[in-house]
This record gives sequence, structure tokens and C-alpha cells, in this order.
Amino acid sequence: MKKILVLNGPNLNLLGLREPAQYGSTSLPDVEAMCRAAGQRLGYEVECFQSNWEGGLIDKIHEYGRLYKERLALGCVFNPGAFTHTSVALHDAIKGVDGLPVVECHISNVHAREPFRHHSFVSPAAAGIVIGFGVQGYVIALEALVRTQEQDTDQTLPR
Repeated sequence: MKKILVLNGPNLNLLGLREPAQYGSTSLPDVEAMCRAAGQRLGYEVECFQSNWEGGLIDKIHEYGRLYKERLALGCVFNPGAFTHTSVALHDAIKGVDGLPVVECHISNVHAREPFRHHSFVSPAAAGIVIGFGVQGYVIALEALVRTQEQDTDQTLPR
């Protein structure tokens, strides 16, 4: 079965506790369970990974870049958190794996927030973006990744 990575950046381990008016009361383990269930329904194994360290996120992107080239992974749903607005390194990691489809995902509508959140270094490297649908955005991003990538791949390949 092909894998999809759900990758979460800094402070997302605090979901449900940090600014619930902004991010809701759903915890990261709950989001991960929701993503695994959606992946199973879509026919994919979902691996979830969260790190407050930029290097951990980069290493995971590199790992999935290799899996994608080996046709063992479909892509990645990525909420880079605050690194969205600061990390050229994450942009370069996504571009560096040459082909791994990444859907950028944000729980809140970053464009309705502080001006410094309006720019993303990740967006230019992403296949698409889901913003502002709360934690349901992860499921929307998974479904969009599967729909768009299955159109571009040979359906006879094992998942």
C-alpha cells in the first residue's frame, strides 16, 4: 500500500491547548487519527510526523522524496506552522526532492491574520494549498492529493 505523509511543524503538538479560539480544541493525536482514517478510506497508509525542529521536517521530506521516486509514496500534506513564513530551507527541501507532491495546509486563514503571515516560502514549491478550513483542511488536502495524483499515475501500480 502506498504511503502519504502528514507532516506538521512547530507548535502543532500544542493543538487543542494553544489559542483554541484560533485553532480549535482538537488535539494533534485526534487530527492524526482523523488523517489515518481518511487515508484508509482512500486506500493509503498515512504516516504522521510532527517536529519543532526544521531539520527533522527536512529529513522527513527527503525520506518521502526517495519513497516517491520508488513509487512507494503518493505525496505529503504539510502544515509548516510558523516555518511557513521564515524557512527557505523547507522550500529548498521540497524543490530538492524533485517531484514529491506537497499540499500545504493551514488550519486558520493566514491571509486574515497578521501581515507577516501573508507570505509563504513553502507555497511556491507546493502542488496546492488548503487554508482556513480548520482541522478538516487536512482531510480536504488528503483527498485533493489523492484525486490529483491518481489522475497522473498508472492505476495498475500497487498502493
